[in-house]
Amino acid sequence: MRSWKVAVVLAVISLLLAFALAAAQEPVRDFSQLNTRLRPGDTIWVTNAQGREVKGTILSLTADELTLEGRSGRSFGAPDVATITVRRADSLRNGALIGLGIGSGLVLVGCLANAESGDAGWCVLGAAIYGGIGAGIGVGIDALIPGKKLVAYRAPGSPGPAPARLSIAPVVTPRAKGVAVSYAF
Repeated sequence: MRSWKVAVVLAVISLLLAFALAAAQEPVRDFSQLNTRLRPGDTIWVTNAQGREVKGTILSLTADELTLEGRSGRSFGAPDVATITVRRADSLRNGALIGLGIGSGLVLVGCLANAESGDAGWCVLGAAIYGGIGAGIGVGIDALIPGKKLVAYRAPGSPGPAPARLSIAPVVTPRAKGVAVSYAF
């Protein structure tokens, strides 16, 4: 009976991972579509056709040329660019929610372990206080983590990263039955 529950939990987790993979936004392949992903003032990393990476802030962006701010005022034409990467900021909300869950969850688990009839009010108060402290710590930690680097443009014909793979396989032996889940990225 227990192995059935574990299999259902693993299947649900696998589906959630598959949906996360499907939600990833593909980079544009046409240089003229860059204005849908980037705007002047964005800090980007440009990898040229020779594999050199240049970091800069976008000064101007047209359908066939990209100009970065700086001493050199470097310009890149569409044939000169292999990839363009941009860093997008992460929301602090997930850090707050994780901290809130950990802070209040620890108090509630402690209250359940030492439950007495008149302690419900103190448990709720403790969960609120430590949940707030945990949320503050979670926001602080999340603020220290830089956002994700996303590929905004990949030239046609340039190699992309290996796709993430999710595989699920049944495991049946004389002594055990289960599910093997593999996630590669």
